[in-house]
Amino acid sequence: MWSDLAPVGRSADTGGYRRYAWTREDHDLREWFAAECGRRGLDLATDRMGNQWAWWGDPDAAVAAGELPVVTGSHLDSVPDGGAFDGPLGVVSALAALDALRDKGFRPARPLGVVNFVDEEGARFGVACAGSRVITGAMSADRARSLTDAEGTTMADAWRAAGRDPDTMGEDPETLARIGTFVELHVEQGRLLADLDDDTPVAVGSDIWPHGRWRIDTPGEANHAGTTRLPDRRDAMLGHAATVIAARRAAQQHGCVATIGKVRVTPGGVNAIPSEVTGWLDARGADAEAVRRVVAEVSEVAAEFDAVVTEESWTPTTAFDPGLARRIATRLGGIPVIGTGAGHDAGILANHGVRTAMLFVRNPTGVSHSPAEWAEADDCHAGVAALATVLEDLAGPSAG
Repeated sequence: MWSDLAPVGRSADTGGYRRYAWTREDHDLREWFAAECGRRGLDLATDRMGNQWAWWGDPDAAVAAGELPVVTGSHLDSVPDGGAFDGPLGVVSALAALDALRDKGFRPARPLGVVNFVDEEGARFGVACAGSRVITGAMSADRARSLTDAEGTTMADAWRAAGRDPDTMGEDPETLARIGTFVELHVEQGRLLADLDDDTPVAVGSDIWPHGRWRIDTPGEANHAGTTRLPDRRDAMLGHAATVIAARRAAQQHGCVATIGKVRVTPGGVNAIPSEVTGWLDARGADAEAVRRVVAEVSEVAAEFDAVVTEESWTPTTAFDPGLARRIATRLGGIPVIGTGAGHDAGILANHGVRTAMLFVRNPTGVSHSPAEWAEADDCHAGVAALATVLEDLAGPSAG
């Protein structure tokens, strides 16, 4: 499975992946997922946002009988020039865990599902976890349809190009009712496991830091870069540069992390003074109020240049089910419990009230959202074994 996925959306120049929602690469990944599920005899369904759900057992009959299903999985899309593990490791491991359970003769007392969430990274349309946000109502369908990519294509138009009807997009309580427990496996996107003294390849998640994205539109006036005197210039890039520095300074002061990692310059000529610069701020921290203070200070600096700051997404502190985390940690021999600053679909579901947990597989480099992202094969196998043990525990006849 890993070899089949390796070439899809991979850049020959950087070695990173460019797997964006509702593109040819996304189509190929969805087809791969459907084929793998078909090979295993799983029943495949698609919800109102295009997320794919594969079932071992009948989830609707189970829900009617009071036996709530157990779901695992992750996403297959990537950030620009992202790594191979962020997202796909969770999908591949989910399918491999089901294989392991079947090989030992296990038959679930309640259905097991595997999900491929769409547009988790938000790389094309700017809002992370769009697939889970829309079905839970955390983002309205109207807003999702109106989101645009760098070429000005709306998500609605992207759906039409992919052969889908954007009018069907929306909340999906029927799908959510099928999720009794959700367990997402993911490569760790930091060095907590790698820096432990003991040889621990897998941890269970405790929480996700509050985090958000803000668009900063800084105005200016286009003019010739070679003939316009410095006093006569209204250079939007100067205001943008001030917000970049303000973000770093405020993050350091308030114990958070923040960066402006995406910028759009108009008109974008080397010899033209920018008439507008739009940047996207990503800010996160263990304390929600501290993150808000960072954004407030950046907004104050932006206002000095007549820039407008617009919140595009906000996810509050997400605590995974503490009882479930303890149960998993104990079941897996007392593995560590760690928090993370990275957002996940599991966090969106948890904030919606779904019983949720996460497993993290060690990343020896600590690097993520980069071609250097890595996990050793033995650690990946340990993750599959851990996930299989958790699914067996939660979906077995004695599960609670």
